Amino acid sequence: MSSITSTIDMPLRRSIEQTCDDLALLMLAAIAIIASLTFKDYGLGWDDYTHAEYAELLLNLYKSGFTDKSALSFVNLYMYGGGFDMAAALLHKVLPLELFETRRLLGALVGVIGIAVTWRLGRRVGGPIAGLAALMLVALCPAFYGHIFMNPKDIPFAIAMVVLMLGLVRLVEEYPAPTPHTVLIVGTGVGLALGCRILGGFALVYALIGFVPLLIEDVRAQGMREAVRRAVRTVYILIPGLIFGYLVMGLIWPWSIVELDNPLRAMTYFSAFFEKPWKELFNGALVSVPDMPWSYLPTLFALKLPEVMMVPLAIGLIVAVTAQARRDVPARRKMILMMIALAATLPLMVAMVKRPALYNGIRHFLFVIPPMAVMAGVGVAWIVDQVKKQGPLALSAVGFVFAVALLLPLTEMVRLHPYQYTYFNHVAGTVRAADSLYMLDYWGLALKQASEELREQLEERQEVPPANRKWKVAVCGPQRPAQVALGPEFSIGWDSQSADFAMTLGEFYCKGLNAPVLVEIKRDDVVFARVYDIRGSSISSLLTIPAP
Repeated sequence: MSSITSTIDMPLRRSIEQTCDDLALLMLAAIAIIASLTFKDYGLGWDDYTHAEYAELLLNLYKSGFTDKSALSFVNLYMYGGGFDMAAALLHKVLPLELFETRRLLGALVGVIGIAVTWRLGRRVGGPIAGLAALMLVALCPAFYGHIFMNPKDIPFAIAMVVLMLGLVRLVEEYPAPTPHTVLIVGTGVGLALGCRILGGFALVYALIGFVPLLIEDVRAQGMREAVRRAVRTVYILIPGLIFGYLVMGLIWPWSIVELDNPLRAMTYFSAFFEKPWKELFNGALVSVPDMPWSYLPTLFALKLPEVMMVPLAIGLIVAVTAQARRDVPARRKMILMMIALAATLPLMVAMVKRPALYNGIRHFLFVIPPMAVMAGVGVAWIVDQVKKQGPLALSAVGFVFAVALLLPLTEMVRLHPYQYTYFNHVAGTVRAADSLYMLDYWGLALKQASEELREQLEERQEVPPANRKWKVAVCGPQRPAQVALGPEFSIGWDSQSADFAMTLGEFYCKGLNAPVLVEIKRDDVVFARVYDIRGSSISSLLTIPAP
């Protein structure tokens, strides 16, 4: 693919590059400022409290000199890394913030770093315009942005994979003599990715498949013996980085190095569904999570990615595929495009074929969104290359259309705040149409706002709990978030018959009650949570279906 800057004179090229880079830095600064001002708005998810407990156990493992091994058998979290959780726990000790506020802040920081690395990856792959487009597309992807504040597993893993992909791209560019800087990036990416989730092994597949064009060219140009020598030399140079990566993996995922085959055990464990099955709403039907159809992921990605990403992504993938058959495209370029294209699509294709248990929307596959944004950035750069031949007016028109298209997800992000992760695009009819067909707030973030408004209501009314006991709140949804938000003056549980209030998510498994509504959390006319006054009522259950 030719760069837009290839046919214009040097002063203008410098101007375009500098302008794109300046805009990217301004966007990063704006994102960082917005995140720093809003991180406290985001609630706790189902897993937050458990991850905080895991962090303490991991720190105890190190503080005790490895005698306290509780972390190595804690629920199933020992099969995941705990780097983010430990960092948040340590940061909490020095910041004047509550623990879960600290976790939100660290999530924002990690997310901004990930967006920045996506920009650098896009810039390296497709030039300054592609980099700027990749940055804008990943930052304005509500499903990705919304998760950075409260997803302690999938977002750190996604960011680690972007770091690793940047290292692999640099490795291809510098082959067969990678610099120490590149070796360090590759090693760090490997350690962080595998230390978050065993799925980091996908990167090895990207690298091996993408390496084929480069190896073929080397054999043709250098001969088999020299090509093999160059490949072996590259692996040799990488060894210190890989050793460093193994140490990083062990630091943030200590169980992985207790026995050499533990990573393989984790892979085997996660290859089969490990919990008691439950049902989730997909396309208007209740489906058991191990039985989700092959169309689950392609459907949800089509409905949850912003429309502005769709066409450029398709074009970028076509550019990557067609480049493989073009003789005028250097082998290194082919390899880089193939690796990024595989990173954006291969995990989805494997899941469609293997059909593992699928649930919680696309959150387990958030790591494909940054490479999707990079591929879309390549598509944007290709469009610009083609349109600029028609003159500056046509180029301005395309820029205007792209800017307007970016406003669609941005507007929805503002409307949904702080529930951006529930976003559905306009093809899906936004969350208003998706509410009856798919799950929205499956992590129960709205319970934080519902809890805070309940407290405000009771304070305004100057109501106090009955003598010698706390207020009792029955919760349909994750109980820990409500407990943290409500505080020690409230008792949280499932028992709705003796409760004073009922707090319910707006999901299919929570009943709508015939009782006074004290609090209602809505976005786009969709109810995310309610609090009912059920004093004097007889409510047998808050669930519409039996508990799993």
